[in-house]
Amino acid sequence: MNKDNISAVLTGVAVVALITGFAVYFNSPELNQQSVRSINSNSNDGLSSVQLSTDKSQFKKAPEFEGISSYINSNGTKLSDLKGKVVLIDFWTYSCINCIRTLPYLVDWNQKYSDKGLVIVGIHSPEFEFEKGLDNVKQAVTRFGIKYPVLLDNDHGTWNAFQNSYWPRKYLVDSEGFIRYDHIGEGGYVETENAIRTLLAERTGQQSISSTSVNQTNLSIPESQSVDFNQIKTPELYFGYQYARSQLGNNEGFDPEKIVNYTLPSSKLKPNVIYLEGEWKNNADSMELIGNEGKIILDYSAKTINIVAGGQGKITVMEFGKDNQTRNPYSGNDLNSEGKLTIDGQRLYNIGSHQDYGNQQIAIDISGPGFRIYTFTFG
Repeated sequence: MNKDNISAVLTGVAVVALITGFAVYFNSPELNQQSVRSINSNSNDGLSSVQLSTDKSQFKKAPEFEGISSYINSNGTKLSDLKGKVVLIDFWTYSCINCIRTLPYLVDWNQKYSDKGLVIVGIHSPEFEFEKGLDNVKQAVTRFGIKYPVLLDNDHGTWNAFQNSYWPRKYLVDSEGFIRYDHIGEGGYVETENAIRTLLAERTGQQSISSTSVNQTNLSIPESQSVDFNQIKTPELYFGYQYARSQLGNNEGFDPEKIVNYTLPSSKLKPNVIYLEGEWKNNADSMELIGNEGKIILDYSAKTINIVAGGQGKITVMEFGKDNQTRNPYSGNDLNSEGKLTIDGQRLYNIGSHQDYGNQQIAIDISGPGFRIYTFTFG
């Protein structure tokens, strides 16, 4: 055989070996496990791990709900009582914008599949202290139209039992109690609904579960919740010294548990950095206005901007676009026609909503001591 023939034979052998290797990999559950990577607790990236084969030796049993302090829409839901059902377990907290944007899908799935064997259980695991309040969570459940059981996991007993670290996170448990699907963050709605339908069909031995098209669910989702995460340039910003990922823009900086009179610097403000004016108390999870008047300024880049706030007081919001030209000054969904808002509870407020992504500067004037702000979030 000449050199050309030898080369051809060797090439053919290599191709066959490569194909054989792929076949072994993709047919081996041990080698082909889809892993879920660690991401930030409020990450916008949705990551899924799904195993829908009928060989259940590789799956983990879902642990029982533990340490539940209160129940909403339930007389005491236990996972063991739901054997024979397909259970979607959703870890969430009511002021988290990433969680809020997933709720219309959960409400829709509950309406479409609850009579076919699906039970959705919301595990409300708080991030902030005020989210432990039963009345606060009840109001949120009503506001978001949630009809399925919600369990208050105030001490993170169930959160720890599932070894969870993220909001939101969804586990799909089959009728025998095995975890068959795992999704972190937003997105993956088509994949999640397909997994629900597959497990419902498996439960009854059917080939498929009839439903409206997965891609044509009748959802009522505000335009402000339509998000392109690649265009959001500002990360979530925390006001509490315990959670803050970056320093304040003020020269005074954080001073834990102390009251500080903040002044705005004369230099140009940096983007994605919080600036304060007025007398504020530094709390572990928030800033609390002590004086009669205060101000917050932020240069950010996104389409929408929200605050998680509570306490008392009234705020007035003004936004500026490029070159300090006023642009959509009163665009927030929770603002009135004059750009004003009276704080009526400890929750998330939308204070800026635009048609397009871009750079903005927002100035929030606050009147009345007792106002607390926890975080800025973006969409």
